[in-house]
Amino acid sequence: MSSVSSPFGNSNTQPTPIQQAAQSILSGATGSSLDVNTLVQALVTGKTAGRAAALAQQQQSSNAMLSALGTIKSALTALKTSLAGLADGSLFSQFAATASGKGIAATVSTGAAAGSYAVSVEQLASANQISSKAYAHDAALGTGALTIGVAGASMSIDLDSKNNTLAGVAAAINGSSKNPGVTASIVKGSDGEHLVLTSKQTGAANTVSISAGPGVDTGFATENFKQVTAAQDAKLTVSGNPVTSASNIVKDALTGVTLSLAPAAVGTTQTVGVESDTTAIGKAVQGFADAYNAWVSAQKAQSAYDAGSRAAAPLLGDSMLNSAVNGIAGIMASAVTIEGKTYSLAQIGLDLKHDGTLDFSASKLQSALSADPTMVSSVFNGKNGIGQQLDKLLNEYTLSSVGQMDKRTASVNAALSALSKQQSELATYQQTLTAQYNAQFTALNRLLTSVNNSKTYLNHLFGGDGSPGAMNKR
Repeated sequence: MSSVSSPFGNSNTQPTPIQQAAQSILSGATGSSLDVNTLVQALVTGKTAGRAAALAQQQQSSNAMLSALGTIKSALTALKTSLAGLADGSLFSQFAATASGKGIAATVSTGAAAGSYAVSVEQLASANQISSKAYAHDAALGTGALTIGVAGASMSIDLDSKNNTLAGVAAAINGSSKNPGVTASIVKGSDGEHLVLTSKQTGAANTVSISAGPGVDTGFATENFKQVTAAQDAKLTVSGNPVTSASNIVKDALTGVTLSLAPAAVGTTQTVGVESDTTAIGKAVQGFADAYNAWVSAQKAQSAYDAGSRAAAPLLGDSMLNSAVNGIAGIMASAVTIEGKTYSLAQIGLDLKHDGTLDFSASKLQSALSADPTMVSSVFNGKNGIGQQLDKLLNEYTLSSVGQMDKRTASVNAALSALSKQQSELATYQQTLTAQYNAQFTALNRLLTSVNNSKTYLNHLFGGDGSPGAMNKR
């Protein structure tokens, strides 16, 4: 007996949803009700699945492109940032100061000029400190007014039975909102307790004074206090010129240079040198090399092709990325001509390797800075320095809103918005189609049920399907 082939393919294979739905129609026509939900779902899926998959694929590709563009812009922005101070030359006008001995620390600020200066320190600035005679612990000092002054300013303290001890006086001085710049402390010696007053500021002008009004112990007068440390200015010479300073932080002796004096400097003559800050330049050039290598790595990753998996990165063959890669590489490989002499990055410690990255030699850069600092500066920021060229090119890609990266990103975002709208429209269409099919096949299901009932009645009346038929019995 020959078998009838199934219209749904090999009987050993699992039928598809549409095949199952068709089988529902056949079974409905032969006595069973339709599986309307399965049928409707299969038809709607069959009509919209292709479009839904296409939109999902486009959305995935656009999101991958958006991520790749973000990575590239980040790398380009970091490269541009690394040129700060190099491209405009400001880094090469920064100076650092050093001293040849101990006890002098030199720092520079705006206005410093390169040079070498002899600094001789005679004495340091000091704060005035005076000490009272010895008193017994909690000895009463009388009542009345006590006046403490320093550098022409003063304050008055009223002593009464609650605060007329050394501890009370010290607390009143330190806690006064009108304190002119004096600290008070108690020193417990073998002979008793002493009130020690110290000016908060150094310098000859900051001499401490104390006087007692009627009723207060007469020992509280400046002449009855022992001088522990005299108030004095720092004295030094800079390139043979005498300088005095109320502070050991000397700011005005050299324009743009601050000298910090410590005891080890007293009695010495040292050389303070001011020159280009080669350490800062070295760090900046290292930062530039690191940012450039990060850019090379980023652009390669976003334009790669994996032959094994046949997977292409989002920006493979992208014209904008290729333009940026070629433009930057061209500048990096170019030379700079200065007064008839041609220089390259390799001469200042930046060697381009075969893989496109930079190899930085800090020692080579320092040698170049020592030999010809102007040349190093010009390589980056001369009339057509490499730093200036790169900065100008990078602006085309990284400027906010108007740069190529932001324009491209805005375009991809617009495409994603359009895809989202299409997906929303497709979802609405699926809902409409589902409602339409549900109505149609529910009606068909009712019709098939009616036909099946009619068939049963006729078989009962006339015979069929094993029934003798009511009419045949007469």
